[in-house]
Amino acid sequence: MHSGSLIVKGLMSDRFFLETPPVEERVIFDEAESQHLAKVMRAQIGDLITAFDGTGWEYQIELTSVGKKKVEGAIRDKAEVSRESSRQLTLAVALPKGDRQRWLVEKAVELGVTRLIPLITKRGVAQPVEKAIERLRRAVIEASKQCRRNHLMVVEAGQTLGQVLANRPAYSLLLHPTGEPLAANTFEAANEIVALIGPEGGFSDEEVAQAVELGCQVISLGPRILRVETAALAIAALVQH
Repeated sequence: MHSGSLIVKGLMSDRFFLETPPVEERVIFDEAESQHLAKVMRAQIGDLITAFDGTGWEYQIELTSVGKKKVEGAIRDKAEVSRESSRQLTLAVALPKGDRQRWLVEKAVELGVTRLIPLITKRGVAQPVEKAIERLRRAVIEASKQCRRNHLMVVEAGQTLGQVLANRPAYSLLLHPTGEPLAANTFEAANEIVALIGPEGGFSDEEVAQAVELGCQVISLGPRILRVETAALAIAALVQH
């Protein structure tokens, strides 16, 4: 087995996820991935596919058994491939409603966000219950397949503003219309950043005051009021830039 660049000749263009990092050359895909391979991709024994395990490794796998609910394969090559950003960004976001949550997660993954924390706020409209968190984590996997990211963005359980900032990195931002304009060199010396984005109704005055007391910088992204997901992805893009 090689550990350099993956051999790509003959590989399916789709990527598949391994729930558990392999400990030997034989791998078994979970039921969802097996069904996708068998029913959607019409995979056959001998096909070569690319898989990843969320820890940074990519694998070239030759399929050895294809069933409707269970697909197995043998690792023919592997490589540790990082497509992560140089800055670690945590988005602490008061989740929007419905399908906007999935869209937010998908784009955050594409933009290289390291961690997403559903933020519990006074005016929040969507509560980060366990079932919702699990849906978001599944969305991370699907987005990672598409954008070829090999480390999964972490989706935490819901936290309050105080919990997020209790162990904050040296650089933390709270987005608010009354904040200071974002300076061009804001992120020059920051390797790890946490950005807090409030709900549709905005942070309360008490929450803003609490953030400032805990050392958070209050900034504005401009004169227009942005939706939750717009603000989150705008700051993510700016951090990457």
